[in-house]
Amino acid sequence: MDTAPEAPAGSPFTSPAQARAAFRAGLDRPTAGLCPGFTQTNLLAVPREHAFDFLLFAQRNPKPMPIIGVLEAGQTSSPLLQGGDIRTDVPAYRIYRNGELAETVTDATAFWRDDIVSFLIGCSFTFETALLAAGIDIAHISQNVNVPMYRTSIDTEPAGIFSGPLVVSMRPLPANQVAEAVRITSRYPAVHGAPVHIGNPAEIGIRDLGNPDYGDAVTIPDGHLPVFWACGVTPQAALLAARPEIAIAHSPGKMLITDARDAEFQVP
Repeated sequence: MDTAPEAPAGSPFTSPAQARAAFRAGLDRPTAGLCPGFTQTNLLAVPREHAFDFLLFAQRNPKPMPIIGVLEAGQTSSPLLQGGDIRTDVPAYRIYRNGELAETVTDATAFWRDDIVSFLIGCSFTFETALLAAGIDIAHISQNVNVPMYRTSIDTEPAGIFSGPLVVSMRPLPANQVAEAVRITSRYPAVHGAPVHIGNPAEIGIRDLGNPDYGDAVTIPDGHLPVFWACGVTPQAALLAARPEIAIAHSPGKMLITDARDAEFQVP
């Protein structure tokens, strides 16, 4: 298997452990472009009584919810974050109560319970290293903002208490680079893979690209097409219907940086 080329340097951290330590100390910022070559993941943590329903939900909807790892009830670390702590090592967490966003914090320890099961879900930031190495600009990185994410009119396949709309991330690309971006990202099925839509956002129920549901808007230059990838924030959109007593998630665009290498999830 080929190893994905490294993106240009620019991360302030030399390793995922160093980045996690900074987040543990209170640094709160988007993680796109940090620790190039290392896999980033979304987080959804729910009580054990709902864990099977969510696992089935992810299995039925692998495009937005590819499972990279699972921390069993009571676990707060794993080989994916050696020496780390899932409760503190994400830049910011969203705390949901009965399906409603209750608060955003930089340390989720006070909300953790012994019955919490944590799901680490593939993130499209993982394939951005390969896109950058191919000379494809990533707008939210070059514009120094959070990636824009949108709820769509595409329904996920329900499972147990979980159902809801597909959420997508968007990157504007020059028309002549879209095919190359599709080719590159299709080699990373464990982190959303190829785009789910290219072009007119209205066709998937997005009314205004300048008003994302999560993250920040980006400037779309003339001659660029909006390209949409399935997004690991989809489970957070499903919490409104599921309404678990508590759920803990990453703040969109602020991911867990793991010790896994991007190349581990690249297929020939």
